[in-house]
Amino acid sequence: MGMQMSSGRKKGPVSDINVTPLVDVMLVLLVIFMVTAPMLFSGIDLKLPKTQKVNNVGLRPELVILSITEQEQFFIGKDMVTSKDLIPSILKLFQKNKTDIIYLRADYNLRYEKVAKLIANLKRAGVSNIALVTEVEKKL
Repeated sequence: MGMQMSSGRKKGPVSDINVTPLVDVMLVLLVIFMVTAPMLFSGIDLKLPKTQKVNNVGLRPELVILSITEQEQFFIGKDMVTSKDLIPSILKLFQKNKTDIIYLRADYNLRYEKVAKLIANLKRAGVSNIALVTEVEKKL
C-alpha cells in the first residue's frame, strides 16, 4: 500500500484500493449505533395491568393461581400463604396437579419492583412458565 518507488516502472494510476476511508466510516457508524441503541427502549410509556382481551384463560380451581394483594399478602387459590412457604407450596401443587404453569395475579397498586422480585424468585426455584393475569380493558 502507499506509493511504489521503483525507477524501472512507468508512472500511472495505482490500482490498489484505499480502505482507510471505509474503515473510518464504519467506525463512526458503529459508535452512532452503540450510542443510540439503548435510547430506543427508554421512551416507551406503559400503563399496566389493563390489557385488551388476548385469550380467555378461564381460571379454574385446579389451576395454580398465585394472587398478591397491595399489602403483599400471598394467596394460592383462596388459601393465604406466608412468603416463606410460598415456593414450596407452589412446587407441591405442581406435582399434585401435574402442571408447570402458574397464573400470577398482582394488585394494580402493588409496586412493580415487588412483582419483578417475585418472578425472579419463582424462576430461581425452577418455575419457568408464569402467566400474568390482567383485567380486560373496557371499551368506550
